[in-house]
Amino acid sequence: MKMAHTCVRVKNLDASLDFYLKAFDFQESRRRDFPEHKFTLVYLTLPGDDYELELTYNYDHEGYDLGNGYGHIAISSDTIEELHAKQKEAGFNVTDMKGLPGTPPSYYFITDPDGYKIEVIRSR
Repeated sequence: MKMAHTCVRVKNLDASLDFYLKAFDFQESRRRDFPEHKFTLVYLTLPGDDYELELTYNYDHEGYDLGNGYGHIAISSDTIEELHAKQKEAGFNVTDMKGLPGTPPSYYFITDPDGYKIEVIRSR
């Protein structure tokens, strides 16, 4: 077995696609439109990775309440400092680099247009 995808519901599909493509260089791997049922599914992948992030867009839906159970998804990078600088320069909502107690900085968080948090961690 292996993980297939993670789904997040988005209020504005164009804004979410713009964020994920620009912030992380995701690529759209496939799209399924269901206009008669008023929703679209867009699947994104990172280069060299087949795990997908599914953006579910329900037409004319108000913003989603994230509740208090969602934490974050995590994306690892070999070039975390460069990615952090690129995202800050682009004006995304990015925290400072952080480290676990007693360790050097090795992660940060970025927030997408719907308020979902993404942890960016140094590749091991």
